Amino acid sequence: MSSCGNSPQASSDLDVIESMKDYYGKEVRTKDSCATGVTTLTFSPEVRKIVREAFDDVHDEVTVRYYGCGPAIPEAIEGCSILDLGSGSGRDCFALSKLVGPSGHVVGVDMTQEQLEFARGYIDYHTQKFAYSQPNVEFIFGYIEKLVEAGLQQGSIDIIISNCVINLSPDKQAVLREAHAVLKDGGELYFSDMYTDTKQTDEMKKDKVLWGEGIGGALLWDELYQLAAEIGFSSPRLVTAKPVDTSQFSDRIGSARYVAVTYRLFKLPAQGVSGPSRVSYKGDIAGCQERLKLDDVTVFEKNEEKVVDSELATILTTSRFKQSFNITNAPDATPETKDPKVNPFELLDERCAKPCVQGACAP
Repeated sequence: MSSCGNSPQASSDLDVIESMKDYYGKEVRTKDSCATGVTTLTFSPEVRKIVREAFDDVHDEVTVRYYGCGPAIPEAIEGCSILDLGSGSGRDCFALSKLVGPSGHVVGVDMTQEQLEFARGYIDYHTQKFAYSQPNVEFIFGYIEKLVEAGLQQGSIDIIISNCVINLSPDKQAVLREAHAVLKDGGELYFSDMYTDTKQTDEMKKDKVLWGEGIGGALLWDELYQLAAEIGFSSPRLVTAKPVDTSQFSDRIGSARYVAVTYRLFKLPAQGVSGPSRVSYKGDIAGCQERLKLDDVTVFEKNEEKVVDSELATILTTSRFKQSFNITNAPDATPETKDPKVNPFELLDERCAKPCVQGACAP
């Protein structure tokens, strides 16, 4: 963010948190303040029409203060309880408010009082816009590393989303651990974040502006897989990836590359499906009637039978997707599913080495 001046040093986790409060509460006022370009509100052709329409209904003043790198809106969320980590101006929460319907509930948690006050000022507008008798969205103060302390009940949330916020935290293990705690079994963490292909230097980690831009705190892309396994999540599944323009900071980051990735992780029960299963998608999810893209390597066509491995079978049988699939055990069958671990940099290099088709090489 070129308008934000010099880069004070943040020498501890507390310093990082306090500097981010100041950065997003006082220094950053609109999405145009960000230099990396990840905050541009653009949608790939794959984003469902109902999601686009939900964002169109969000008040313009809320949208202009959007800082995320998503959108981080999963499928089949009507009636769900959803938590947004680092909800900021409330843009994603208000879009979700429409998508979950009056029987669903959305909670935004943020550590920045200025952002919370701003978002709360638009609750009545969106309640009336969606013709609800009462609000289905609220905004609470708290730290994403301490969700239970902020008032969230363990095992109470269907879906957690986050839009380019977890990489701003100095303790990502704590964030994922708390997310795991407040999710129900079969619940999902669906989030967009920035990742790097190069280990961060101490200087980069201490740079306030690089942290604020999501660069200084970016994980090596494969570190997420280790963290997820340690905490008990399923293997991360890459949904989308897009390059990040960091040219303005080339003097500070050298040859390091960055990518904005949307991942999904599921909280699996202690006892899952013990072997492969045969599954077929019913085609009943709004906006995904012909096919459901679970991740970059896993696409379910309507009524097409597929043999999946035990982890994916557990995801489908314990999550909200259960009602949308016919599922039978197939212990002797060979899974057709691919390894969900995908290097996002190799993925982008491969796609952009080919003649670009619409949406293949651009955000």
